[in-house]
Amino acid sequence: MSSTTVVGSISTTAALTPLLPSSRTSRSTFGANSTSTSFPATPLSSNLLFFKLNHTSSSSSKRTSTFHGFKRFSPVMEWQDCTVKMEIDVPISVAYTCYSDREAIPNWMPFISSVKILPDKPDLSRWSLKYKAFGRDIEFSWLARNMQPIPNQKIHWRSMEGLPNRGAVRFYPKGPSSCVVELTVSYEVPQLLAPVASALQPFLEGLLQRGLERFAKFAKSYI
Repeated sequence: MSSTTVVGSISTTAALTPLLPSSRTSRSTFGANSTSTSFPATPLSSNLLFFKLNHTSSSSSKRTSTFHGFKRFSPVMEWQDCTVKMEIDVPISVAYTCYSDREAIPNWMPFISSVKILPDKPDLSRWSLKYKAFGRDIEFSWLARNMQPIPNQKIHWRSMEGLPNRGAVRFYPKGPSSCVVELTVSYEVPQLLAPVASALQPFLEGLLQRGLERFAKFAKSYI
């Protein structure tokens, strides 16, 4: 009687990344009288299902198979988008100038505790978020880069480290003494808040709307 043990792996990420035809294969052969089986080669970083096949063969062609396996899955982080807008009773140039003052944002945005512009790199700023919600004290920080703005039209940014996020503020003229401010924020749901992800988006939209309401009053001090 002869015995053959084969150890191999197959991808379990088909639902996420379809397997494409490829000439690269990993081949396993079971014994002298068995057929060969080819598996598509997959990156080491893919989710794998590890298995062990034990085959025995004899003159009576008796075969037994055992299967032992486990799965390793990588978490897929969720991104959410929030957009709010409001008409502001100040000229568009005033609203733009006011919002460009990043270090003043904590004065009117409820959950932003501090913004510090780097002295040697004014396009970079460090942000801190502190807020009590969902029964816990929430604190995050990140380094953001302000991208090239369009005066009186658009301010936009993206995080470079820390809490992943990006966003834009757009300004639309409504008249000689008023404008519409539209704020869009996109962020990766922190693992800490993953259990309440479905409630996080409407909750943050409410905070952003309150922030714009306070901004409408704050901007009048720039006139």
